[in-house]
Amino acid sequence: MIALVVRPVPRTIAGINPKSSSFPPGAAVALLAFAANSVFCRLALGRAEIDAATFTLLRLLAGAVTLALLCGAQGRAPFRRDVPSAAALFAYAAAFSFAYRELTAGTGALLLFGTVQVTMIGTGLFRGERPGAWEWSGLLVALGGLAWLVSPGLAAPPPLGAGLMALAGVAWGVYSLRGRKLGDPLATTAGNFVWAVPLGLLLFVAAPGRAQVSAAGVTWAVLSGALASGAGYAVWYAALPRLTATRAATLQLTVPVLAALGGVLFLAETLSARLVLASVLVLGGVALAIAGRRRV
Repeated sequence: MIALVVRPVPRTIAGINPKSSSFPPGAAVALLAFAANSVFCRLALGRAEIDAATFTLLRLLAGAVTLALLCGAQGRAPFRRDVPSAAALFAYAAAFSFAYRELTAGTGALLLFGTVQVTMIGTGLFRGERPGAWEWSGLLVALGGLAWLVSPGLAAPPPLGAGLMALAGVAWGVYSLRGRKLGDPLATTAGNFVWAVPLGLLLFVAAPGRAQVSAAGVTWAVLSGALASGAGYAVWYAALPRLTATRAATLQLTVPVLAALGGVLFLAETLSARLVLASVLVLGGVALAIAGRRRV
């Protein structure tokens, strides 16, 4: 078993302000975990292997158990209570799961990441962040690349599905913003999952209709919770204190591209010219934003 060691982030490292780091260690791992989570959700929810409420509960439960075990192995208490963060985590997981079945992949991605950008960048601006011209240019290029990538799958979304995906984006933005000011990322993330599980259980009991479960659906839900969500979110929380809100939001635009490439590698999906060119735009835009930050 590979131990995940995520230590509290110091306020300064080698005399550098944490928020000035353009691409902190662990951010790439977290982004890959987010992309893996998209693939797991596509396998479970996109193929109707499991219903949304059961998927949400198993995802949260698997994340809580995994992180609690890791905390126990390192002598940390996994029950740190942060009610707003736990509520935001639950709101994101639940809204995303229910919206996923209502929207096309392209529409869902654009709504989710669009609201994440608005939430995080808007909050950053309100709190006094002032991105430079290079960062704004890189962000616009990356957003344009994302819009072009998902444009073939865009369709007029049903109001309920659109509202739920927008809620998921806002909730994830809030969850990420709260992670920028917390100390122990592993214990904090573990506590968030532990306290979100009761909410997931209430949703499971209250959800209309009968549970729809297959062995494959359970497997993908557990992998999503334990690896892509639990471990991935702990690493993300470790990276967030070294990122501005704008930078954290911009980096997440790489996730749909990484997920699409994951579909090519693991789901035998087609590697199209659109995917290649859109990937260049998104990754190039993010790189431009990072390079622009270093020039300032």
